Amino acid sequence: MARQSLWKDMKKTFLFHAIAAHFSNGLIPVAALYLMLAIPTGNTFFEHTVEHLIVIVLMAVPVSFFSGIHDWKKKYNAAKAPIFMNKIKLSVILFSLCLITVSIRLTVPDVMSTNTVLHWLYIVLLFSMLPVVTLLGHYGGKLSAQSRQSAKPPEKK
Repeated sequence: MARQSLWKDMKKTFLFHAIAAHFSNGLIPVAALYLMLAIPTGNTFFEHTVEHLIVIVLMAVPVSFFSGIHDWKKKYNAAKAPIFMNKIKLSVILFSLCLITVSIRLTVPDVMSTNTVLHWLYIVLLFSMLPVVTLLGHYGGKLSAQSRQSAKPPEKK
């Protein structure tokens, strides 16, 4: 049997939403890590990295959201199951948290060098994105495992 080309195989198995979701969901924990490094050290390079990462996430979340909506409509006929409604709500929450965090950081560039309410709000908002992406990944993993289970041929007895 002739082997399929790598390109054809990739084209057949490419999951754009999974890539987009993992991209933004992977950057948020890294941003939180760099913020944890910036807080005790006061190193502005760590905090500037946080800024860059959350700006990238802010741009990536809509790509993940709309590719997820596309897949939901195409693969699941826009079923109103709780798992999909939870993912949609969590995505909106993630985007809102990220938008507010980026807005604070860009409007108050020295937010990390002050001891104001905005300083603490910025930190809390950034860390509050962690449980959101964790739940998004959890629900995505459940959907992925469920689709793999339904794709398996029945076992012979």
